[in-house]
Amino acid sequence: MAKKKDLKSAEWFINRELSWLEFNDRVLQEGRSRDVPLGERLKFLSIVSSNLDEFFMIRVAGLKQQKAAGVRKKDASGLTPAQQLFFISGKVQEMVAQQTAAVAEAFEELKAHDFQLVRRDEWTPKQRQFLARFFASEMLAVLTPLAVEELDPCPLLPGLQLFVALLVCTSRSEASPQKLVVVPVPVSLPRFVNIPAEKGVYVAPLEEVLLDNARAMFGGCRIGRAAVFRITRDADVAIQEDEAPDLLSTVQDAVHARKHRGVIRLEISARPDSRIKQWLTSTLRLLHHDVYEIDGLLDARALMQLLDVPPVQGLCAAEWPPQEPADLIGAEELWPALQGRDVMLFHPYERFDPVVEMVQSAAEDPSVLAIKQTLYRTSGQSPVVGALARAAENGKEVTVLVELKARFDEAKNVNWARQLEDAGCHVIYGIAGFKTHAKALLVIRREAARIRRYVHLGTGNYNDRTARLYSDIGLMTSDDELASDVAAFFNLLTGLSEAVEWQRLVIAPTDLRTKLGELIEREIRVSTPDRPGLIMAKINSLEDKGICQALYAASQAGVDVQLNVRGICCLRPGVKGLSERIAVRSIVDRYLEHARVFYFANGGHEEVYLSSADWMRRNLDRRLELLFPVRDARIRRRLTGILRMFFRDNVKAWELLSDGQYRRVTRKGRAVRAQETFYRDAVAAVRSAERATGTFRPLTRPK
Repeated sequence: MAKKKDLKSAEWFINRELSWLEFNDRVLQEGRSRDVPLGERLKFLSIVSSNLDEFFMIRVAGLKQQKAAGVRKKDASGLTPAQQLFFISGKVQEMVAQQTAAVAEAFEELKAHDFQLVRRDEWTPKQRQFLARFFASEMLAVLTPLAVEELDPCPLLPGLQLFVALLVCTSRSEASPQKLVVVPVPVSLPRFVNIPAEKGVYVAPLEEVLLDNARAMFGGCRIGRAAVFRITRDADVAIQEDEAPDLLSTVQDAVHARKHRGVIRLEISARPDSRIKQWLTSTLRLLHHDVYEIDGLLDARALMQLLDVPPVQGLCAAEWPPQEPADLIGAEELWPALQGRDVMLFHPYERFDPVVEMVQSAAEDPSVLAIKQTLYRTSGQSPVVGALARAAENGKEVTVLVELKARFDEAKNVNWARQLEDAGCHVIYGIAGFKTHAKALLVIRREAARIRRYVHLGTGNYNDRTARLYSDIGLMTSDDELASDVAAFFNLLTGLSEAVEWQRLVIAPTDLRTKLGELIEREIRVSTPDRPGLIMAKINSLEDKGICQALYAASQAGVDVQLNVRGICCLRPGVKGLSERIAVRSIVDRYLEHARVFYFANGGHEEVYLSSADWMRRNLDRRLELLFPVRDARIRRRLTGILRMFFRDNVKAWELLSDGQYRRVTRKGRAVRAQETFYRDAVAAVRSAERATGTFRPLTRPK
């Protein structure tokens, strides 16, 4: 018998950061694919940039901090911080070059649809005259040229904003010295300027309008070389909760501090003037591998601004309007519907409205005594927050945990916390040292013979906007045991609970790691050659070393493991003697895969769980997360079918190879696209339920 592999060896673990870059590359490939509608390709190319921004602000910033502190400790894959930064730079340089070429190709294709991005060297005299008038009337007054070499200290340059750097001759003499001037491109104006045309749509980049008319800012002085650039600042700010007398103010201070953090990346137009580049790199303290020259449009996030322009709008994918959850068709009231059975919600194929309506109904229902809810990320004009505030104003007991440390949503959550407090809600901020990432809603209602509790638990945020963009799963129930656990969980959050004997819920950071280990170990025990064990999981990220080792052990014991991992996956599948029985797929499609679903065959006694937690160390050890079993056999079957469908996808699926690379799944037989199948199933379920209940919906005006 061949010797089993050492499960602790660094060669069996893929570096987290490089795995994430592989995920962003899959997003990029959607932006390059001719099988994707042109408008959707622009969307994916924009997402590549916004993803990279956050990656640099947090992950690269953290590695640079470690390198600066002299940290040489290797990660699970055997790489030091310095080595990781080296590999990241090379991979991102390649990615940015591909993205830039894809953007240029997309704009070239748009010409056939009467949409043109016209660059400065392509403007006709008439277009240049129009843009000069636009500059004089709309731009000039809001521009602020900064003679940066003469100002001490140098003015703060905000991160993620475009700038134009110019060498300006201060007199008309050819021999006069040139001053380096930096001009922020106004964020108050659209990135693309619409140019009047008899037919079609023509737009020009705002920064090129500034460049072409720069002399007007300097009294006609001669303009030398110029460059467009953008910087990214470190946003990895730690919040010292234990030392914070006022957590709200401390979080606000931390958000403000981000504006002053060090610069970690410079993006600059290709072949910049050496003086401009030298001043930027020396002033911002950047090394050569921190600089990314872009031979095209900088900051492709702006492509999102074009999606509503008519020619582009018509090139986006046809809408899939969210459907009514089949379990609720014909239900006049939510509460009676939940007394009979559990209800599963599969967003965005099914509407998020029942979740919002649950809070809104509870706010107005005189029989409702109390509402308790966690909020991690929510929308700008959140109907959920509005309903919670109304409930408190209506005299109900309302407790809301607002997670102030939800990265990049801190300022928004501080504002929500204050508004909820002003309305009379009891606002809590969780447990010091841990983020509360669990998604839970509890409604306590007085009914004829008893007090009944209604629960919603989910894999995604209480955010009505992202519920149309992210794929998540929720469960509504009035199950007494689960509701009792959720009530105890809220007591735990408010600091009033002793140790709890949980009936259904599994909590991180106390129990979830242990529970997952036990479930995997049990699958190993009950697995036989005649009836091999089976683990299926759908998660966003798999990074935890202990979980990877447990899955390797399961594979070595003959258990089949099917993992659908959207993003980071540090496990190597398909290695002989280690992970032959592990397969990893990733779906990149129109909706961001966000649900966490776990299946264990358990010798024929199948168990299915939903969770807010990914299989990452941070989720298992440093966050408050929930895992809960699905007891309704009908819903279990549905979730099992969903997991299997992801492994049937041969249109939008990628498979992870043992070397850490991904390749598209080879299509055999008829095309199967999981997300499209889920949507068609949702439409079919509504039609079936309408026929069964005699309920019919009027047609609505088409968009």
